[in-house]
Amino acid sequence: MTATATTKTSQEQRLYSVADWYDAEALLSTAERQVLGRLRDFLDAEAKPLLAEYWEKGEFPEQLARPLIDLDLMEPAHLTVEAPARGIYHGFRIFELARTDASLATWYTAQAGLFRTAIRVGASEEQQKEWMPKVIDFSLKGVFSLTEPEHGSDIAGGLSTTARYEEDPDGGTGSGAWVLDGAKRWIGGAATADVLCVFARDVADGQVKAFLVDRTAPEVSLEKIQGKTSLRMMQNAHITLNNVRVPEAMRLHNVNSFKDVAAMLRAMRSDVAWIAAGIQAGAFEAALAYVKERQQFGRSLGSFQLVQEKLARMLGNVTASLSLVVRLTEQQGWGIYRDQDSALAKMQTSLMMRETVALAREVVGGNGITLASDVARFHADAEAVYSYEGTHEINALIVGRALTGASAFTH
Repeated sequence: MTATATTKTSQEQRLYSVADWYDAEALLSTAERQVLGRLRDFLDAEAKPLLAEYWEKGEFPEQLARPLIDLDLMEPAHLTVEAPARGIYHGFRIFELARTDASLATWYTAQAGLFRTAIRVGASEEQQKEWMPKVIDFSLKGVFSLTEPEHGSDIAGGLSTTARYEEDPDGGTGSGAWVLDGAKRWIGGAATADVLCVFARDVADGQVKAFLVDRTAPEVSLEKIQGKTSLRMMQNAHITLNNVRVPEAMRLHNVNSFKDVAAMLRAMRSDVAWIAAGIQAGAFEAALAYVKERQQFGRSLGSFQLVQEKLARMLGNVTASLSLVVRLTEQQGWGIYRDQDSALAKMQTSLMMRETVALAREVVGGNGITLASDVARFHADAEAVYSYEGTHEINALIVGRALTGASAFTH
């Protein structure tokens, strides 16, 4: 990092002066930091006062959706004029959302990460021209529908939702439609999406293909998953597809096997690693603020040796996580996308996240299990992030395969 870059972000200007110990923020341009500053102002003023209430109710604060969209975060117009929004900006946007709340970060990246990547990687050039502007301005809202009730980690070989092509009896070749049958589960944001990006196995050739399914079609039914103890604000759905007809024009033309789906996952795992880093920053900052104010035995809780040791470990985890995701993002900006790189980042940041939120809850004591403390939300929500976009074990096996050249996945 150059001296010039460091000078740009003096202690007074920095957004992450505590959690970003090594000043990775210095990699951001002034314009990028301004956008993130506006996002932080909104989150502090409008979102934070609602989080405990809506987390406990298990509902998403829909009044935040339109203002978040109107902030123009995905491809900020003035950044695009000066220079295209860079990967490091996109990463810190996720980081800022996650350090406020994991559900908010998950909700936004469902569109800006998962669905947008599905269109960017899976759609033809013509389809992208039509759909991508609508994805960016949220006039076409979509969700990534891959996981199934009985298939998560084994989805590559186990995906059981089917697609069969039927010609229109009154038309010529190519005038028919695809018929989808099956079920998807854990699909976040499905109830408010316009389309569901559904992955199904073509019965003709056995290959996985992708389709944009009208969420309001009568053959599509959605059921909210109840009883969650993590990401309670995020609305996850169980989706049933019963003879759903989808025109060929709504099939993603560049998805013709699971290898094409894997290319999407390779790009998207870095987003989850940024979420894991952001959750750690939020939990650490909340715990630090608490121990500075809390008095025990006639002195500040933050003045005790054992508390300071835990704070130092939390900061170490946040710093290491930021270093991982920043470097990964830089590599991807150079066009280097490898399964093992995104898998390693997701695996390690999630592992450190688990320790960080546990330490944060520990130093806050009994108050750390109540929603009066932000720590409680981060502690619970981290469990969902630890598992989605590839469990620890699956990501470890991806890395292990790259290291040894031998696959340890079961067949």
